[in-house]
Amino acid sequence: MNTKHVFAALGLSFILFSCGSEKSEYDRYYEQSYRDSVATAMANAPKETPARKAPAAASKPAAEQPKQQPGAMLIAGSDCTACHNNQQKLVGPAYVDVAKKYEENDKNREYLINKVKQGGAGVWGQVPMPAHPNLSTDDAGKMVDYILSLND
Repeated sequence: MNTKHVFAALGLSFILFSCGSEKSEYDRYYEQSYRDSVATAMANAPKETPARKAPAAASKPAAEQPKQQPGAMLIAGSDCTACHNNQQKLVGPAYVDVAKKYEENDKNREYLINKVKQGGAGVWGQVPMPAHPNLSTDDAGKMVDYILSLND
């Protein structure tokens, strides 16, 4: 074996080794987003104010009251936070902007549940929102209820 072949093999090995150990930009983006998604959702979740408390909830002891809205917890555990944030636009609109655009009623609730499940594009820009067909209608409804509750 001559010197050319040794250097060629070493060079090829170096290139393969250096390329194989790096994650793609796509993987790094979603991996970092997923790690931070729960903490971000918890930090951005609105605090319950006395004006929003239901009369029945006020009579429960503090230990029995839920700490977070179910929709906020579902969003935190999903891929939604890769593109959305409560307060500022990322890839998609901020949740507060969605809440401002859509009045809280049954028609808008159903429309948004279908948007979450079927995906779409064109309302907030040309970047498409992926469909979430495996998400149950009940869970999508909880997420939408949480988002619509952000309109103060």
